[in-house]
Amino acid sequence: MANEIFSPVILPCSGRTMPNKLIKVALYEHLSKFHGGPPNEYHMGLYTEWAKHDWGMIVTGNVQVSQDHLTLGRDIVTPTLINEETLAQFKKLARTIHAEDSRQPSTRPLAVMQLSHVGRQSPNFIGGRNTFVPPLAPSSVRVGSNKRVQSNDGTTYLEAQNAPHLSIRALFQVPREMTLDDIKDVQQAFIRGALTALKAGFDGVQLHCAHGYLLAQFLNPKSNIRMDQYSAKNGLRMVREIVDGIRDVVPKDFVVGIKINSADYVGSGGKPSDETVLKETQHAVDHICSIAHWGTIDFIEISGGDYESPDFMSAKATSSRQAFFAHFAKEARDAMRMDAPVDVTVPLILLTGGLRSPAHLQTALDAGHADILGIGRGSILRPDLPAILHGRIAKATAGGTSIASDGEPFAHEPDADLKVPSWFPKIPLIGVGVSIAWYNVRMRRIAESQMVKTPDGKQPPAPPPTFEMSGMEAMIRMWIWMDWNKLKFPAVSVAMLMLAGLFFTR
Repeated sequence: MANEIFSPVILPCSGRTMPNKLIKVALYEHLSKFHGGPPNEYHMGLYTEWAKHDWGMIVTGNVQVSQDHLTLGRDIVTPTLINEETLAQFKKLARTIHAEDSRQPSTRPLAVMQLSHVGRQSPNFIGGRNTFVPPLAPSSVRVGSNKRVQSNDGTTYLEAQNAPHLSIRALFQVPREMTLDDIKDVQQAFIRGALTALKAGFDGVQLHCAHGYLLAQFLNPKSNIRMDQYSAKNGLRMVREIVDGIRDVVPKDFVVGIKINSADYVGSGGKPSDETVLKETQHAVDHICSIAHWGTIDFIEISGGDYESPDFMSAKATSSRQAFFAHFAKEARDAMRMDAPVDVTVPLILLTGGLRSPAHLQTALDAGHADILGIGRGSILRPDLPAILHGRIAKATAGGTSIASDGEPFAHEPDADLKVPSWFPKIPLIGVGVSIAWYNVRMRRIAESQMVKTPDGKQPPAPPPTFEMSGMEAMIRMWIWMDWNKLKFPAVSVAMLMLAGLFFTR
């Protein structure tokens, strides 16, 4: 059974073949210029390292289709005008992922660009807009306002169950409700993003419908209180029209995937009752089945969490949402295969999250939780994870055992050590932001290691992770770009050390 992980996989709609079932899934990189832009030498360095190893598919970090709706500022952004000049860096990134200089076509990973629009979760100050210009969203519902209320006259609106933390109110404005023209513009931006990927040489795209971003906001009744054809009841219409628009302009062998959010269907606060879980599971499964029945999607990635309940940013597998998430993956996979018409190609289920050992990978396949396997932070800790897995399989085979019994993690994870100082405000986003920062710094170090060459003209191996870096140090290194090891001016060095002392000794 272990060889199943490294057997080729045919994607059902496009017919493209992945060399194996291991996917390096999308990760926020924070490597572009501050206000967003095309891929640069840091992206090339980072993806050069991933491309060296035997991944079946490599998905880029979330590439924004709107220059004025960024996440933390340094996002890759698709061009508004497609020509040779604007495509140049995207073409270079596609060639880098394919490792065209060193791999035969049959062993190259598929290169997939993740397309995203942040919607109401695009923050103030660093979101790409002028200060206090609100972002677009299905409805004028601020992040953190999630209680559905019906007034005496029958009008439905939302109010906060708990007043959002002041930091949330400062970062995330009340968004502007999208007009029908806004919706059409955003749909065209996604289609233009897919054309950018196609013309640049990528094998496909993945639509980001998770983590509370714009497409997920259309699906979610707590963020979508529209009463028109794009209401939450018809939430899939927005996504369906984008997918149909993409399929109209790309060849049949172009890969199209979707990332969807299981946590959008779970009520916030407390442990849900059995009846509630069944109802929410069915709602989520209905959406998965509807997407499957379109016959236009190659794979559906199951994810969870948003900025209000940011479980997806944390490596801790202790929340009730993540237990729901594991259950949901199998329910969705079974249901869409059972209900699909005979003439419809059913998408593959890509499971991401918690796959930290060979046993986790094998169990996910054996238990029917997934068809293909997504690795996120493990690919940052060990870009060569496929090679490690090959070695562990060989060791198990030689010992007459199965990797299903090999529960040793591929790498140590630093999350438990990255604590926010006790004096720092208790803000959930800050807590998980410390972890994000550590991984962002790690990715930048990998990128920098591949931007230099050894005397024989080859890139050196990626440096090992540095677990001595504290959470606050990671936050500073993420936001302040400089070569910390080569500060040339003594006064600057002293100032930096004094600043560091304030943070690290309290």
